[in-house]
Amino acid sequence: MTQIKTIASKPFSDQRPGTSGLRKKVLVFQQPHYLENFVQATFNALGGVKDKQIAVGGDGRFYNLEALQIIIRMAAANGIKKIMVGRNGILSTPAASCIIRKYKLDGGFILSASHNPGGPDGDFGIKFNTTNGGPAPEKVTEKIYQESLSLTSYLSLDNPDIDLDHNAAFTVGDMQVEVFDPVGDYADLMAEIFDFDLLAELMQDPNFSFCFDAMHAVTGPYADEIFVNRLKAPLSSLLNCTPKPDFGGGHPDPNLKYAADLVKIMFADKAPVFGAASDGDGDRNMVLGDNFFVNPSDSVAIIAANAHLIKGYKNGLKGLARSMPTSCALDAVAEDLGIDCFETPTGWKFFGNLLDAGRLSICGEESFGTSSDHVREKDGLWAVLCWLNLLAAKKMSVRDIVNEHWQKFGRNVYSRHDYEEVDSDIAHEIVDDLKKRLSKLKGCKFGPLEIAQADDFSYLDPIDGSLSENQGLRLLFKDSSRIILRLSGTGTSGATLRLYFEKVEKESTQMNLDAQTALAPLIELAEKLTSLKKLTSRSEPTVIT
Repeated sequence: MTQIKTIASKPFSDQRPGTSGLRKKVLVFQQPHYLENFVQATFNALGGVKDKQIAVGGDGRFYNLEALQIIIRMAAANGIKKIMVGRNGILSTPAASCIIRKYKLDGGFILSASHNPGGPDGDFGIKFNTTNGGPAPEKVTEKIYQESLSLTSYLSLDNPDIDLDHNAAFTVGDMQVEVFDPVGDYADLMAEIFDFDLLAELMQDPNFSFCFDAMHAVTGPYADEIFVNRLKAPLSSLLNCTPKPDFGGGHPDPNLKYAADLVKIMFADKAPVFGAASDGDGDRNMVLGDNFFVNPSDSVAIIAANAHLIKGYKNGLKGLARSMPTSCALDAVAEDLGIDCFETPTGWKFFGNLLDAGRLSICGEESFGTSSDHVREKDGLWAVLCWLNLLAAKKMSVRDIVNEHWQKFGRNVYSRHDYEEVDSDIAHEIVDDLKKRLSKLKGCKFGPLEIAQADDFSYLDPIDGSLSENQGLRLLFKDSSRIILRLSGTGTSGATLRLYFEKVEKESTQMNLDAQTALAPLIELAEKLTSLKKLTSRSEPTVIT
């Protein structure tokens, strides 16, 4: 007979969840009691979990399977009624949201560090999604953190590891365990939103060619089911679709630097018509045409402007939303459609209240995340299917679809410069110094650029009235240009400084200028105001998108 054990522990001081849960190096999570403390703190913060039902799964990274066994034993010991586990421990982040919502579960754990590197020397992460399928709101994550600071024990079950390799139903203690197909329900949801017959016709068009790169991460099995089995794309269209604990030694971040295999294919002679990639846990996307990169800020705006061509959105949109650093291209679409466009802090949880209140249909972040009200997470494959739908309906190239959009709305020339693994003290010094000078910058002129507003962005949630402050430093110019500086909360080593640059271009002759060239005056001004390169001893950003 299995026995519930109360295991003595001690608090850890570093378990405050960030914008996407708790992320640390694998070695940190492998410390005795570390993962267990966070899981127990989460159960406690929820007011106990007796008779609740949850889902659990992850992106297949190193330590995923071991962590799942720990959570299963702890869930049983804490009185959970039923736990649904993705077969082989696999469950993409959007699929987890889908499962929680479809089966009306009380929430679920997602084991992922998203786009961060994997392997024994890489990163691991865990977050809890609530019953709406979305990331736990700040009031819940703060309660988890407070619980973690006083935790002295946790509950577990004296039970051997269970088989996660096959669909099955059995019990652990008094808890029901269902090991289920992690792909089918999500693929069915996509078939409800998109006209799969139309997309299958596109895949059979002799003039169409397609390449999808899963980056050896979680979306491989999903891509195989949706693109090959259901849409009849050739298997040769899929790249790096076998999930690996170390992501094949790569960095599963779908951008122009790290998705090198796909970029080489799409920027070669005789490139495919369309290319796309997704990240570690399947919630991000990159979209490419033949020798053409679609900026994520443009992507969400173009999807929203053409949503009437997609089966699931043919009756119109309720509203749109973007994170503050995302370009204002989406605002122009909302104005054209006569609907609201909300500006939120970075972090998908801020869209949750708007989605649940029925105020929002499509939303996105410049960090390659786009989605809609079908789930409460970013959804990389959904965004790829949106673009396939547009290509099928409009019968235009990716480049032509983007240019058509720019001609109607103007081009929000946009770029993000990431400085990764910066010394934390230096990073905070740079941000704090600029923050102190914000009040004096309003009205200052730098050549043709005049600062109309300089502030630290704060957000008053229109649904629950909560206030989120210190969300990023903004320099807003009279000509609608913007410079944004913020610290990212998704890394595990040092600090990541992100600079965002935006300029609105209305002249047709200037639409296709190189973004870095067009933004050069803003980039130079940012260095003048922050001395970022000088203080970090960096000659250039780690990544430019």
